[in-house]
Amino acid sequence: MSEPQLTTAHRIFRLVFAFAVGIALAVYAYRWASDPAPAMQKAREEAVVLAAREILTSYVVPGGEIEIVDPLAKNRAVGKVFVFPADDGWEVSGHYRRDEQDRWHPFLMRLDNDAVLLSLAVSDADERLIGLAARDPRLSA
Repeated sequence: MSEPQLTTAHRIFRLVFAFAVGIALAVYAYRWASDPAPAMQKAREEAVVLAAREILTSYVVPGGEIEIVDPLAKNRAVGKVFVFPADDGWEVSGHYRRDEQDRWHPFLMRLDNDAVLLSLAVSDADERLIGLAARDPRLSA
């Protein structure tokens, strides 16, 4: 007679345990989905990368267009890219080229918290950029 009570107690315990685990998972999923911090961080990163694109284009081909591989437009065949929060702002890396006949040029840009250029390093032998780098301490080519 004690064996059926043990089985009934075991079944009740399994149901209570399953219910508790289900509630815990539901609460975790709700908190994870409703946490605004990751979405806000992603929005900040996207804004920084868009600002970096404008700055890079203004240095490389003012008023023109270039093809850019960056954290918003990744292409693993070209190379690694990143956007990273630094102590004094942001760091953004990527690659660019002027047209399909041009090779990819890597760049590393440091921006302050307001997305204002602190430094831009490009690997490009363009004479205009080299001359500009001689006059602008933020640019190194």
